[in-house]
Amino acid sequence: MPKHLALLVAVSALALCSCTSLSHLEQREYKSLEHQGISLKHPVGDYKPPNNAILAGALNILPGFGNFYLALGHGSDGVHAVYGLVNLLFWPISIVWGVPEAAYDAIQLNKSDMIFYYRYSPDGKKALEELGIHLE
Repeated sequence: MPKHLALLVAVSALALCSCTSLSHLEQREYKSLEHQGISLKHPVGDYKPPNNAILAGALNILPGFGNFYLALGHGSDGVHAVYGLVNLLFWPISIVWGVPEAAYDAIQLNKSDMIFYYRYSPDGKKALEELGIHLE
């Protein structure tokens, strides 16, 4: 296999495996919230999404900075530090997959954080109870 093709395959595999996804249960719970009119754009109570998708994507123009942003702080996922290192190693070509990947992952991490807030936070539970909504 030519070196360029092997590199393309390796980079494609890394790009595909690095996206954050919701579990089946989280997907179902988020759809249930959306059905009730609650989403990242329309939360109830004091919920504020911890990650900014535009910022995460823009930061990944720099080598892996968007992933490091997603690896730190509230609503974070530490595995993004590894993705940031990979993007650093493949910079500047990593911009091609790193920018959309970080933006997408920020949204997914926010959805997961929002579900956690409404399921386990006293304030989140109270906000849903006031509307007569219960997560499964």
